[in-house]
Amino acid sequence: MAHETSQTPVPDLADTAAASRVRRSRRNKVPEVTVYFWIIKVLCTTVGETAADLLDEKAGLGPTGVSVLMSALPAVVLVVQFRTAAYRAGVYWTAVALISVVGTLISDILTDDMGVPLETGTTVFVIALAVVFAVWYRRERTLSLHSIDTTGRESFYWLAVLFTFALATAAGDLVSEWMDFGHWLSAVLFGLVIAAVALAHVALDLDAMWSFWIAYVLTRPLGASIGDWLSQPTGDGGLGLGTVVTGALFLSVVLALVVYLAVTRKDAAQPRQTTRTPA
Repeated sequence: MAHETSQTPVPDLADTAAASRVRRSRRNKVPEVTVYFWIIKVLCTTVGETAADLLDEKAGLGPTGVSVLMSALPAVVLVVQFRTAAYRAGVYWTAVALISVVGTLISDILTDDMGVPLETGTTVFVIALAVVFAVWYRRERTLSLHSIDTTGRESFYWLAVLFTFALATAAGDLVSEWMDFGHWLSAVLFGLVIAAVALAHVALDLDAMWSFWIAYVLTRPLGASIGDWLSQPTGDGGLGLGTVVTGALFLSVVLALVVYLAVTRKDAAQPRQTTRTPA
């Protein structure tokens, strides 16, 4: 066999880029968008609203007390979320559930306490969300959910999540006022719109990022409609289970799924493996 002279290896740009992607995937702070993601997202809406109602009515904190408490708790959980090195199902979904309450409270305070019409509130939140996306892209040059791997990108992500809940609350209430479909039909309506978005993504090549955020907004009124249908009295078009039973049922499913995902890590971003072809 001929003896080969040793040469200094030249870095392969493709391998370097692949290694960068591997490192980034390990640090990604949000879950992969799977069926588990959407189920938990829908259920978290009702869990958060039920918790806020119970604190208001049963614990006697009142709207102000609930607002203060539900602003402090997400702040604490977000500190933990930002300090984690990678996505952790329990921390992430606790933050989502708490932020859903804050977003709802912002919309309700604007409408109920300050007397701002739902049309105006919806417009304000659309503009606010658009500004978040514009600044996010201008600073980071990407809105990809697969690269939430820096403090800046994570900050924009959670700010967008907050405004989607506020927007969805105002828009959902506005649609309910316009159409007055009732809880069950409202749930069907929002479910069909989400299905249409998914179809547009698959069949019409609607951008994945926009498909995600549109569906993210719509899942809030979907979850609220399902929760209201189960909890409200039969005379109001519901099944009469009550907020406590409905909230406990949804919370049980959420906890079971989050524990399952924490153990299996099925929704954690997986590093992309690179292989070298022998010379």
